[in-house]
Amino acid sequence: MIKKILIANRGEIACRIIKTAHKMKIKTVAVYSDADADALHVRMADEKVHIGSSPAVESYLLTNKIIAAAKKTCADAIHPGYGFLSEKSEFCQLLEKEGITFIGPGSEAISVMGDKISSKKLAEENGVNTVPGYLDVIKNTEDAVKVSREIGYPVMLKATAGGGGKGMRVVYNDIEAREGFNSASNEAKSSFGDNRIFAEKFIENPRHIEIQILGDKHGNIIYLPERECSIQRRHQKVIEEAPSSFLDIKTRIAMGNQSIALAKAVNYSSAGTVEFIVDKDKNFYFLEMNTRLQVEHPVTELVTGIDLVEQMIRSASGKPLNITQEGVELKGWAVEARVYAEDAFRGFLPSTGRITDYLPPEENEHIRVDSGIYEGSEISIYYDPMISKVIAHGNDRNQAINKLRLALDEYYICGVSHNISFLSDVLKSQRFQSGDITTKYMEEEYKDGFSGGILIDEARNKMIAVASVVHLEEITRQSTISGQIDQDYKQFGEAWQVQFGDEIYPVTSTKTQDGMNVLINGTIYKVRTHWNPGLPVFSGKINSDRINVKVQYIADGYELSYDGATEVVHVRSAREMKLAALMPIKMPFDMSKYLQCPMPGLLISIEVGEGEEVKAGQKLCVIEAMKMENILFAEQDVKVIKISADLGESLAVDKIIMEFE
Repeated sequence: MIKKILIANRGEIACRIIKTAHKMKIKTVAVYSDADADALHVRMADEKVHIGSSPAVESYLLTNKIIAAAKKTCADAIHPGYGFLSEKSEFCQLLEKEGITFIGPGSEAISVMGDKISSKKLAEENGVNTVPGYLDVIKNTEDAVKVSREIGYPVMLKATAGGGGKGMRVVYNDIEAREGFNSASNEAKSSFGDNRIFAEKFIENPRHIEIQILGDKHGNIIYLPERECSIQRRHQKVIEEAPSSFLDIKTRIAMGNQSIALAKAVNYSSAGTVEFIVDKDKNFYFLEMNTRLQVEHPVTELVTGIDLVEQMIRSASGKPLNITQEGVELKGWAVEARVYAEDAFRGFLPSTGRITDYLPPEENEHIRVDSGIYEGSEISIYYDPMISKVIAHGNDRNQAINKLRLALDEYYICGVSHNISFLSDVLKSQRFQSGDITTKYMEEEYKDGFSGGILIDEARNKMIAVASVVHLEEITRQSTISGQIDQDYKQFGEAWQVQFGDEIYPVTSTKTQDGMNVLINGTIYKVRTHWNPGLPVFSGKINSDRINVKVQYIADGYELSYDGATEVVHVRSAREMKLAALMPIKMPFDMSKYLQCPMPGLLISIEVGEGEEVKAGQKLCVIEAMKMENILFAEQDVKVIKISADLGESLAVDKIIMEFE
């Protein structure tokens, strides 16, 4: 059995692997770059080795440094996690020569299945349904246009060594084909060190459903219940669940059997995933095979009770599978949400900086949080912006969704922008809860981006009740400290006016023996809580429903976040409300004549010059952030009078790039 594992990765996946290794009484070694010197995975591991500077190409992608670290610490195995070196067959071959066990499949399987072109050819040969496309490498932009025309728009341009949404573009015409090819090629080169691109027909409105497989070195291969990963943004999965609400048993078995047939064709061992797209009639087509652990693996673990990392370690150690196909059980439902450091209100632009406050949901038998950060951690520009994954398990889909919504409301993060309110908004939507989802869900439901969740009347009244209780607790604490009133202040009914958006609601708050009653529009809301002033999350019950509301103090009020919505709320007396209405409104400075950097990143391209007249929709510049290229376009016809940033400059948020006339 393996004695010591070096984890050739970072962040939440490194922490996840360390947890299972320690459970199995196996020692662990963390590797880290300059940016990760104080990272959580470094703190959790038994040993640590510094491997280079912050960019991944100078640290986590250096095979010689990784192997040297394994030798130095006498690690007899390496787990690659996902991303980085996890699907590099050359790395696996080097480990074989060095006598170090690779915790994953053999190099042949990685080589064949890691290349999107060869994997599709092999799938066809083994009777697996495949998407029509051009199974060769596209040479240049003009070749991209030619191939796309032959396939027929829309077309998906994809990196042959891609994954995680990197190096992928959907194109609908010749112009997009040229631009998409260049962007996809550049991203692929940056992320995988391989800029080869191929093309396939883009099937519109499909579902993205994948099959988890497990194999050993003795020829045994099984499949586990499917995962639905249709909620995506820019081909990056956002919310995943297991099983799918769409598949029937017959389709599941067919997909599982085809997945096993493909795995057997390359003598597959370890954990792997066969991804499919499924149309409205349940016709399914092979997309790709990931020869590694998937980001979304926790949902499978929660519905099967199988630790996939443990199975990978057992397989790499030469142990046979201890699970049969007949022994695989589906237990309930699991839903996962990926929490990213990104500004959902500004087009999901990545956010960097130090996490100043961090209070994750409490973990229990129903809630799991896979994270690689802690209070004080730095979200850097060098790596993926994922903060964590929150996974909920329930007896059925509705229960799992509701548990996840409650957990996200409890999740408190300050210091960087994040997408929690967006995740909550998706989970509460009627369409998502009905299971009517496709990979175009985001495009259809958020055509103009995300501007904040909309609360139904009942949810709004709950926030008003919370605001009333928070305010009464706060002024009571202040008054008691100053000695102005006695301890019985809250025993009497108090009349207030709550300004919620543009509306004002009269409320009456009354202290009871076990909480507080709040009268709103003739309805009494019974609030029960142990919340005290200063706590960032208000947790309790309103009537019989559990509720978590984030509370942030602002000038003369509170900013409350609940169920995907954030509102500024003021609780005042009638006299205070009249006076507040007389206060002048401060108008923001007009920045419409400036192009500001929307995210921290590197200015890799300037497409216009000073004095140039540009048209609306014309490309202005390209910012690279979190390994993704972001193109900034002109919003209207303008003249560029000054360029204030230099090519190659590292830009901060709101840095002025250029000025218009």
